[in-house]
Amino acid sequence: MDNRKSFLLRVDPELWAELESWAAAELRSVNGQIEYVLREAVLKRKGTLARKNRSPAPPERPDNS
Repeated sequence: MDNRKSFLLRVDPELWAELESWAAAELRSVNGQIEYVLREAVLKRKGTLARKNRSPAPPERPDNS
């Protein structure tokens, strides 16, 4: 059995048309495309947050030799 969470999503018809077109171009269902876009956004956000939480590198000092 599939372990995916189901929920109702209301979408503007123009946005739906764009998603439908994008999904068709990438050979996905609209549901698959929405899941792909959400997953990419979450990974991007995690990457951004990880970079923000790292200590900044010390500034490079010029070589005075």
